[in-house]
Amino acid sequence: MNRKRVIIIGALGYDFHLFNTVFKDNEEYFIVAFTIAGEQNVGTTEETERKFPAELAGSLYPNGIPMVSEDKLEDLIKKYQVDEVVFAYSDVSHEEVMHKASRALAAGANYRLISGRFTQLKANKPVVAICAVRTGCGKSQVSRATYRYLKNKGYKVVAIREPMPYGDLVQQNVMRFENYDDLDKYDCTIEEREEYEPYIEQGLVIYSGVDYEKIIREAEKEADVIIFDGGNNEISFYIPDLLFIVVDPLRPGHEVLYHPGEVNARYADAFVINKMNNAKAEDVKIVEDNLKALNPNATKIFTNSIVTVENDIDLNGKKVIVVEDGPTLTHGNMSIGAGFVAAINNGAEIVDPRPYLTGAMKLVFEEFPHITQIVPAMGYNEQQIKDMEETLNNAEAEIVIDGSPINLEKLIKCNKPIVRVNYDIESIKSPTIEQVLDKFIDKCLKNS
Repeated sequence: MNRKRVIIIGALGYDFHLFNTVFKDNEEYFIVAFTIAGEQNVGTTEETERKFPAELAGSLYPNGIPMVSEDKLEDLIKKYQVDEVVFAYSDVSHEEVMHKASRALAAGANYRLISGRFTQLKANKPVVAICAVRTGCGKSQVSRATYRYLKNKGYKVVAIREPMPYGDLVQQNVMRFENYDDLDKYDCTIEEREEYEPYIEQGLVIYSGVDYEKIIREAEKEADVIIFDGGNNEISFYIPDLLFIVVDPLRPGHEVLYHPGEVNARYADAFVINKMNNAKAEDVKIVEDNLKALNPNATKIFTNSIVTVENDIDLNGKKVIVVEDGPTLTHGNMSIGAGFVAAINNGAEIVDPRPYLTGAMKLVFEEFPHITQIVPAMGYNEQQIKDMEETLNNAEAEIVIDGSPINLEKLIKCNKPIVRVNYDIESIKSPTIEQVLDKFIDKCLKNS
């Protein structure tokens, strides 16, 4: 059989799930390579070429599958006479999706996007999926609030997170996180810790990894209900019984400008329009009009994003340097986050980090020029963590404001106090997240 030659372009996450559900053991296709995207996995593409391991790739790939930097895409297409380039990113602008298409088409390959119909797995337990239209909308806040509510109702709940495995993929194929030791066990990067650690802090269990068929079957053994926490703005990996889509009115219009965020908006059972306490009325109107055009039957829930300073520490007049969630700032295109908001609201003086940048941190600021006043929590490798640590230690500030979802004190040695910022959500009118979940319970859980 003459197998179609395919390159899967992505960012070390959904691309693996797409391979497992559509291409693995499929003799119609031969996967030439996965590509890695520097703009989404900052600091990973400079490393030695990796492979998707043979142990996970299946019998058709006894030598594994190369993973290479996407800047080699055209050369690979021509060298191997590639038939198709398959798009497998999350959180990319529609314009960028088509720039990548143009590269593939001009080099001689077809360009393909694949519907969730072919990638979504059927769970044996009810699933609540929480996804978003952009990175940094507050999706994980909604996920944890959903988890807590269902747990308080007496149900056994387990979360599953969209993947971001950057280490030993065989070891990380199926990961279960319940305590801090599990983070070290799987050698998690800062980006991974940002998603798992908040669950651990609240006594919750979360799975992640590479093979989401195996992951769901393990999670089902200990759960009455599954929560899928869709990283970035990814499409749910599982067929949801209830789908919340989180929307950010601080970035009005983005709900129709990014992929697969717009797909999620069209899929939604309920929208959670978050950050209402910081949004302008005219921006909320833009968002509401767009959502009505995309999906007029979806329920709309309005929430505030509540930011608090740990232990109510007085920041008034203090010189502070702010650290925020890395992906939200980089490919999420945000220039501020919860730490910045907390600093301003509490009268702190924010120190410009740029004079103090070292090593890899300088490169991050060069690649993402919209980042100016805050430090992204970067840690794809040890050097990035070291350079972030040196940047914070060099800064002429009295306090480090930790607006990332993790506890930085567990990862770096800092010469100044680190004050954490916590953030959660609250509904501001009916319907609420809890009311929507009550309907889900009546439909999917009470008689199960």
